[in-house]
Amino acid sequence: MRIFAGNTYLMRNKWIIAAALAVMQTGGAEKSLACTDLLVGKKASTDGSVILSYAADSHNLYGELYHWPAALWPKGAMLEVREWDTGKPLGRIPQAPQTYSVTGNMNEYQVAITESTWGGRRQLRDTTGILDYGSLIYIALQRSKSAREAIRVMTSLVEEYGYYSGGESFSIADKNEVWIMEMTGKGPGKKGAVWVAIRIPDDCISAHANQARIHEIPFGDRENCLYSADVISLAREKGYFQGDDKDFSFARAYNPYDFGGLRACEARVWSFFRKYDPAMEQYADFIKGDPSKGPMPLYIKPNRKLSVQDVQNCMRDHYEGTDLDMTQDPGAGPYKVPYRWRPMNFTIEGKTYVNERAIATQQTGFVIVPQMRNWLPDEIGGILWFGVDDADMTVFTPQYSSMRVVPECYRAGNGDLYNFSWTSAFWIHNWVANMAYHKYSFMIGDIRRVQSELENSYRDLLPAIDKAALELHLRSSSEARDFLTWFSGTTAQNAVGRWKELGEYLLVKYIDGNVKKEEQGQFKRNPYGQPTSPDFPGYDETYYRSIVANAGERLQVKE
Repeated sequence: MRIFAGNTYLMRNKWIIAAALAVMQTGGAEKSLACTDLLVGKKASTDGSVILSYAADSHNLYGELYHWPAALWPKGAMLEVREWDTGKPLGRIPQAPQTYSVTGNMNEYQVAITESTWGGRRQLRDTTGILDYGSLIYIALQRSKSAREAIRVMTSLVEEYGYYSGGESFSIADKNEVWIMEMTGKGPGKKGAVWVAIRIPDDCISAHANQARIHEIPFGDRENCLYSADVISLAREKGYFQGDDKDFSFARAYNPYDFGGLRACEARVWSFFRKYDPAMEQYADFIKGDPSKGPMPLYIKPNRKLSVQDVQNCMRDHYEGTDLDMTQDPGAGPYKVPYRWRPMNFTIEGKTYVNERAIATQQTGFVIVPQMRNWLPDEIGGILWFGVDDADMTVFTPQYSSMRVVPECYRAGNGDLYNFSWTSAFWIHNWVANMAYHKYSFMIGDIRRVQSELENSYRDLLPAIDKAALELHLRSSSEARDFLTWFSGTTAQNAVGRWKELGEYLLVKYIDGNVKKEEQGQFKRNPYGQPTSPDFPGYDETYYRSIVANAGERLQVKE
């Protein structure tokens, strides 16, 4: 266990650490269809938090927790900008005189930014720009104390230095409000971007998933809607829009619907919305590929308030309870697996078919649920619930955004996509998940038990951690940050250790297609101390029927 703190800190606060440990031990670069964001306003959450979520879904992304410490920079300092997806150098820009501490996608002032890519019209891409979407996120987090300031920083940066990426939706939030901003380039030789940002009402929820979602722009409401001056005129110039300004739709102009945008992207938004508004069922035909049945609203007022745990569980969605349920078609196989390997489309006899694309997917690098709480000091209020790999089988650990050091299990350089590490959370979770993908219906119950054990323990523990941190904060903000750094790191390390134990258990229990018998929490032995014979569960009847339907008499037992 790696504990961040000096001996003096440990001695002075050993009563807090001992109490926290006691509670914990009892509880136990293909971007086209990537990333899902869910947004919850503070009056739509159970405790008044502003909540986001984000799955960084990429086959080329290693799951790690990013960190930039706060810094003061000398006059003339320059910042090298590299494309987030590839590492390609894009250019250099002047560094800000002061930058703020950033942990993952949240900074020390409880500002959080996430994204989903929709690409849009290829002819609007400007390859001479310096700022890509990832650079915008992490530079803005280092320079902003509020969501509105982050919007100003991002839009002014692309205006001055050019926008390198395609169409993008950003979730931008602080402890009081949450916005969606959509942005796309202007085309070769035209610096900057066209964009629109709309504030989500405090009592509403929203989402985006690789499809532009802003249609109507309330131009007269400058308190809740911001936009570039040429957002309509560029669309007219390019021939994307004709008509009155009041009829303009950002999404129709810059990212018109196609089948993939509906079935693989808007469907994920619909699957979230329908859980909190039964009226969303009216869009079932829309998300299956009929644009005339939409569009869906940008945001809805939910029929009940959402907790952080609700949002975490929504990130584990595979369309359960709908006719898109991924466990109910033949592709699920004998173990009802809600995953489909890529590519997403396949062709048989000249006809193209689609695999569903759910919120939870196997190629996730990391998944987060940023929680911003305005009733606490910023050092304590911001929690980045962080997990690696598939959201369905991750553990969301609470990482306070004011932490000073990243836990070893989430550290960059502790393994990578080509190098396995037994101390890397990313590799431990991938090891467990890739076992479960091949026997999902059996293993997911065991995984859920440990997942719930850990996440419920964090939920129960946090009030005590907040209280202890507040008491320290009254004495010293620095001491509070030291304590929260220790707690975040210890929690993460304990979680990955528990997950490794789970992986060992699953391998032993389900080896070779068998299921070992258990009794009172232990594998069962016979009266002589030897392992009892395991169960041989075989497959379910649905799968056996599919074998009979295809194999005919070839496999039939002859009398």
